[in-house]
Amino acid sequence: MTLTDTFARDSLPPRDQWPDLLIEPLGYAERLNCEVALLDDAIAAGHGDRVAFRSPSESLTYRDLKDRVERIGRVLVEDLGMVSGNRVLLRAPNTPLLIACWLAVARAGGIVVATMPLLRRRELTQVVEAARISLALCDDRLLEEIDGLPERLVPFGELERLAAAKQAGLDAHDTAADDVVLIAFTSGTTGKPKGTMHFHRDVLAICDTFSREIVGSTADDVFIGSAPIAFTFGLGGLVTFPMRVGASSVLLERAAPEALIDAIDEFGATTLYTTPTAYRRMLSVGVAGRLGSLRRCVSAGETLPLPVYERWLAETGIRIIDGIGSTELLHIFISAADDQIRPGATGRPVPGYEARVVDENMQDVPAGRIGRLAVRGPTGCRYLNDPRQLEYVRDGWNLTGDAYVMDADGYFHYQARTDDMIITGGYNVSGPEVEEALVEHDAVVECAVVGAHDEERGTIVKAYVVLSQGRSPDDETVRELQDFVKARIAPYKYPRAIEFLDALPRTQTGKLQRFVLRQRDA
Repeated sequence: MTLTDTFARDSLPPRDQWPDLLIEPLGYAERLNCEVALLDDAIAAGHGDRVAFRSPSESLTYRDLKDRVERIGRVLVEDLGMVSGNRVLLRAPNTPLLIACWLAVARAGGIVVATMPLLRRRELTQVVEAARISLALCDDRLLEEIDGLPERLVPFGELERLAAAKQAGLDAHDTAADDVVLIAFTSGTTGKPKGTMHFHRDVLAICDTFSREIVGSTADDVFIGSAPIAFTFGLGGLVTFPMRVGASSVLLERAAPEALIDAIDEFGATTLYTTPTAYRRMLSVGVAGRLGSLRRCVSAGETLPLPVYERWLAETGIRIIDGIGSTELLHIFISAADDQIRPGATGRPVPGYEARVVDENMQDVPAGRIGRLAVRGPTGCRYLNDPRQLEYVRDGWNLTGDAYVMDADGYFHYQARTDDMIITGGYNVSGPEVEEALVEHDAVVECAVVGAHDEERGTIVKAYVVLSQGRSPDDETVRELQDFVKARIAPYKYPRAIEFLDALPRTQTGKLQRFVLRQRDA
């Protein structure tokens, strides 16, 4: 069956710009809908009466979820006029209803564009325009920032009323395995968002590689975590990984350390997906003698400090599974578990993936020497109408923007980012994007934003600011600038530290020398 709306397929980069895709060993059929594989197949396997998703306020079995998905799917098709290939923006915290909407869009042949609740209007506008979105489903509490952007904005309250009037029963759209089902946006070094396009088979591939081969997920597991499902780390760890094996997942709208610890104990969670910063904060709250139900802990989003790994092991008896992934490749592609873990190393390529450390000419560098990380596997980078495809993919390999060292035993050791991205608290923050927001303030003549070391968070966003004449470089100005940034872009991107300078370091030709600022912080 052909797609009615071919925008996404037409917007894929030319085939010769794709990375090599090592998909054959997974043996997927040419016609495939990932929602059917995750939900219908789970019910067919006997998991229909098992809990799929629970939150502090509700619980859905796989059969309950299917009923809700089909009703919402019928609203999309019959009332909202969605056709196959349409992009549907989702805006909500982690709730069972959000998951049902995600699956309904996929079942009906649409393309999910999930966005984080923290995004502001400027960022949402870029997403809507880039993906040409005309329909959005939004939590009633988050309407303000997106109101008026898409042609049709449907609050969850209205959606539920429409769905309640429907009968269950909606045939899944006959999608191809390589039809786009997800456009996940990630910010680049310029702050302009990049849409990464993923196929139905990709959603299953991350389940059948990292989750199956490294984590060893089973139907008896109870998943929990802190990442929004708009992050592909959260999508895998809280949605697709548990569904692929008929397990259950606990969804929390807010997952502060204390709340996460309490929820793990309350729901008997066995598998935790969160960031190094969250592990560090939970340790500061106190985990000794608690979390007895946990058997697996997974960390990604930023490098896992060795002291955090060692202290977590000492207080819980659990070895944290570290990993590196990217939005471009959808999830984790280098990791290790159990006796294969080498503390301080990220790990080795996940089965199904290959990795190298290369120089600027894509030649392998010797073991022990720093180079650029190159990866390929069943998933890979395909940007939405973006010339940066040629920067991320070379000679069939994905260049992730990370500097790594591979040791003699094939373990990969993270060194740093190779671009201007700042990884803080598990979030990717574009320094230039924060700079753009800061310079809109009348008090700022110019500024530069870099990552700075922080004992608690590992890395924080730090701004070096040159003030306009008459403005005082005091704490009041710091707070004013921080609040200004929070109001314009997602609050997690704001500079936690601001230092005032008389001038920024520049070359004789006027180019900003960010490395001088990084050295200053060091």
